[in-house]
Amino acid sequence: MKANNQACEGRVWRAISLATTVAVLAAAAGCGRSSADRLVVYTSLDRLYAEPILADFTRQTGIQVDALYDSEAVKTVGLVNRLLAEKNRPRCDVFWNNEELRVRQLERQGVLAGPSAWRAVGYRSRALVVNTRLLPIDQAPRTLRELTNAVWRGKLAMAYPLFGTTATHFLALRAQWGPADWEAWCRALQANRPLLLDGNSVVVRMVGAGEAALGLTDTDDVRMGLREGLPVAAVSLGAETMLVPSTIARVRPDAPAQAVNRLVDYLAGPAVGARLVEAGFWDGTDPGAAAGSSMAVRWDSVLSDLEPATSAMRGIFLR
Repeated sequence: MKANNQACEGRVWRAISLATTVAVLAAAAGCGRSSADRLVVYTSLDRLYAEPILADFTRQTGIQVDALYDSEAVKTVGLVNRLLAEKNRPRCDVFWNNEELRVRQLERQGVLAGPSAWRAVGYRSRALVVNTRLLPIDQAPRTLRELTNAVWRGKLAMAYPLFGTTATHFLALRAQWGPADWEAWCRALQANRPLLLDGNSVVVRMVGAGEAALGLTDTDDVRMGLREGLPVAAVSLGAETMLVPSTIARVRPDAPAQAVNRLVDYLAGPAVGARLVEAGFWDGTDPGAAAGSSMAVRWDSVLSDLEPATSAMRGIFLR
């Protein structure tokens, strides 16, 4: 297991290096030029879903979209770091993101086009995924604290909690539980020898293949696994479930307003929402309606403690 974790760690940092290189090359090339009929979009939505939607927008409006995507291993973080680096000379017109924390981080650091320059649209959820051949659903844990029990030693898969929705979920738990209890849980979880992987979709595939009995992931990845015929099922985390809204943010303040408005309205519209629900990417289109049955995230605490919390996770999970 130690060798597996070391190999995964190496792949993560190679992915970061590759993402950085791609960002530098794209910056040198200019990544397109905004105009009344051309926009630059950065998006962390899976390319499988985002690319055809953006292509349909171009066909319907004649507005060309130059899109920059991220990678599974460093989900969202690579694009956020690029947006932060470009703060004084933004190239991106619209950031179409697949989770909420990072757009709040950009808003706090003055990267977006102004206050209230973003909106939440559809949502996914954090969940457990189990291999139904190895673990009956009624025997699966129902809380995250149970994952530190010895019975799950070496049987849990999860993405590195430094990127994407796994990072956001862990940070939200810290704000809710308090730093001391949270860090004790993280250390106990790591001591239970989880299989640390490059992303949530990889978690589902490893659970489906029987390499792990259960995993922490997102509901869209479980649905993808089911479509692929994997013997998996999602198990709710109850009050510890975290909703994962997608967001649409305006970035470059002098972007062509009419073109940007058309794109934002299109991406937030019912047709795209219905399409993403039907495709299995979203659980639903209204995060507000589902908020009562999930964890209330203390965003001010998450953002205030982002750096020390991330540093703590790096020390615990990267060895």
